[in-house]
Amino acid sequence: QVRLLESGGGLVQPGGSLRLSCAISGEIGGTPTVAWFRQAPGKEREFVACFRGANTVYSDSGKGRFTLSRDVAKNTVYLQMNSLKPEDTATYYCAAGSNFRQPELRDRGRYSYWGQGTRVTVSS
Repeated sequence: QVRLLESGGGLVQPGGSLRLSCAISGEIGGTPTVAWFRQAPGKEREFVACFRGANTVYSDSGKGRFTLSRDVAKNTVYLQMNSLKPEDTATYYCAAGSNFRQPELRDRGRYSYWGQGTRVTVSS
């Protein structure tokens, strides 16, 4: 069984940085994709970034500010978030699935596994 455990959220001032972690246990199978989504209060859950194999895909809102990385030995994916803005305030979720086609990467309904989320608040 695949389990995803996020950590690293918190309160940060505008312009600050946070690094979120997603620890993965179990075998995702196939060609895995691991993604970050976020959900602000009253809004739909939206795609932030993902690993598809060795490649990375970013949302327009995260491009240039957010960076994905991973530690294979620890089976952990990281989301480094810099230059944070108040509009980045949300609960951030790690998600995983396998055998995605390119157009499916941003589709939250396509992901089979989800973590419990970690809250990020950007405020002065």
